[in-house]
Amino acid sequence: MAEKADKNSKLLRAYGDREGDGMVQLSFTLAVLPGDRAREAAKRFAEAHGLRDPLVTAMEQCAKEHTYFVVYGHSQHTVDISAIHVEELSARPLTHDEIEAKAKPLGRKIVVVGACTGSDAHTVGIDAILNYKGFAGEKGLESYKCFDAHNLGAQVENAELAERAKALGADAILVSQVITQRNCHKENAAALVDLLRGQGLRERFVLLLGGPRIDHQLAVDLGFDAGFGPGTKPAVVASYLVDRLAAPHPS
Repeated sequence: MAEKADKNSKLLRAYGDREGDGMVQLSFTLAVLPGDRAREAAKRFAEAHGLRDPLVTAMEQCAKEHTYFVVYGHSQHTVDISAIHVEELSARPLTHDEIEAKAKPLGRKIVVVGACTGSDAHTVGIDAILNYKGFAGEKGLESYKCFDAHNLGAQVENAELAERAKALGADAILVSQVITQRNCHKENAAALVDLLRGQGLRERFVLLLGGPRIDHQLAVDLGFDAGFGPGTKPAVVASYLVDRLAAPHPS
């Protein structure tokens, strides 16, 4: 018997063809060649994960003895959105002109130093936010008059990042972590916070953390001020920084 929901609960069910029908899509790979037996195996695998009346919509061989499946089916599961409480960024993304205007009362540029730290050699994220070229049609922080952005690149040790940030008089440090095996992104990010605390410098900088497995709650838990996940555009980061660092712009 289904558990009775509290009167204040707000239960959400997956949306497929219509509101609340619970239709979801599941994709996976099995070590079997395509065929009727493989299709049945995929259906039973989906049923074992709680999908009712599963339909195999894609079955393609992806390796010598492996097949990739996409299965569509009905899920009975719900999530109570009223019971979820997480840290979220409250600032709305501003336009390029709004960011420049809000930063103007500072009378100086906001200095941002960014890097991919530790063994991480993937600069796509840090480049997207800091470099002039930017990401998804938005130019990076280098394009703003109110920012002085320094991209230190990849495989930068935490100690080197901290020293450069001090030398440049940085207002903010932006760390990008793409490599996540064995949660090395968490360990490396937390190590930077510990380093800055040990030097008595944690409160000197606004610390930002970004990457494909980063969200705001995780970043805060690791000791950062804000976290930015996949798909983040430069204006989101710029808006957050001017909200944190710039004096209110008179209306």
